[in-house]
Amino acid sequence: MTEKTNVMRILEQKKVTYKSYFYQSEQALSGVEVAALLEQNPRQVFKTLVTVGKSNRNYVFVIPVEGELDLKKAAKAVGEKSIVMIKEKELLPLTGYVHGGCSPIGMKKFFPTVIHKTAQEFETIFFSAGKIGCQVEVSLEGLSQIICYSIGDLI
Repeated sequence: MTEKTNVMRILEQKKVTYKSYFYQSEQALSGVEVAALLEQNPRQVFKTLVTVGKSNRNYVFVIPVEGELDLKKAAKAVGEKSIVMIKEKELLPLTGYVHGGCSPIGMKKFFPTVIHKTAQEFETIFFSAGKIGCQVEVSLEGLSQIICYSIGDLI
């Protein structure tokens, strides 16, 4: 096992049950590649996307790795006229995470978060543990003990 990430420390601090998974990679892989590498159902593996709305507020969307964020549906879900993905170079200073290692848990600041409705179909979902090469598996109930989120139709 490799060292714990801040995401894992936060989960443990809040006494949330989780499983961790590690894989070797020097660079960001697509979520579909990560799911295949870890032999996980890609419908159960989620990616964390950070956006900015017309109001200049940031939002986090957690969607299945096979899906593409529908910006119109996402904007509607958070009550914005429009939203766009933030530039990759803005991700680290804003969230503390790099592309390919972004997690909905443990960002520098809390941003309104919406999780795609298909997450409710599973007992647990997988997402990045805060660095490339590491995933966690957590229930939505467990996740709700750490972050506030809503459920939406985003893809």
